[in-house]
Amino acid sequence: MCHCNPTCKLGYPIDEIPVYKEDRYYVHFAQNLEFLEAEYFLWSSYGYGLDVMEPYLTKGGPPPIGGQKANLDPFTLDIIKEFANEEIGHLRAIDSIMGSITRPLLNLTSENFEKIFDEAFGYKLEPPFDPYRDSLHYMLSCYIIPYVGMNGYVGMNPNLKGSASKRLVAGLLGTEGQQDAIIRMYLYERANAVVYPYGYTVADFTARISNLRNQLGMCGIKDEGIIVPCELGAENRTETNVISANYYSLAYSRTPPEILRILYTTGDEHIPGGFYPDGANGKIAREFLKEP
Repeated sequence: MCHCNPTCKLGYPIDEIPVYKEDRYYVHFAQNLEFLEAEYFLWSSYGYGLDVMEPYLTKGGPPPIGGQKANLDPFTLDIIKEFANEEIGHLRAIDSIMGSITRPLLNLTSENFEKIFDEAFGYKLEPPFDPYRDSLHYMLSCYIIPYVGMNGYVGMNPNLKGSASKRLVAGLLGTEGQQDAIIRMYLYERANAVVYPYGYTVADFTARISNLRNQLGMCGIKDEGIIVPCELGAENRTETNVISANYYSLAYSRTPPEILRILYTTGDEHIPGGFYPDGANGKIAREFLKEP
């Protein structure tokens, strides 16, 4: 296929700098989440990660802890395989336009997810929540991740200066938003299903995780489950909440400190943990680790 048709040029502003130095800092921060999504989706669907699929993208970073193949039905497996390969594309795009950070150490153990769900419910679930157990457990675990990445892209957008940077982030944001919408729709179709053996519905699980992220983020409501009170629904007229959005039905934004508080699961951007035992990489994330 030819990509050189002069009538199909991208139309970037003439004489504008494509990528500013500061742009790289923001995109490299987001790349931490792209690594997390890529590895989680790859391990869960293929049974191996970037070290097998595209080792050059790791830039020598350590392999994840605890990744394993999930027990997915064929329909869900197809979705996650597509997500996994899309995340490889995202990492390739960032690498080609911005250069890359090294892959951070990632904690994909079932015990890490177990702790998150225990915290969301306020007590220890029995048996421990296992994201790799079956398709529904896995998609509930996926509810945790892409949405936060989408929030981050919305938040960084006003800070970008370069035309190529803006185009890259717009494309990344679009795909992340679609992945999150697919996860939410998958769960919404099962909203009233009881998650065995816990006695809570799928809607209950999403509400608990969203509440936890709001608590950890410490900046108000920026997260909503798939069923909400009318006052949080679109135009205050719906209790369905397939798309999580603000008063104007615009995507919520989050800053790097908010995102780190959530993904470290510590509520403190200076204290690593959760999915990033040694902290996230790149200038923005590492500077928080230097602060008292």
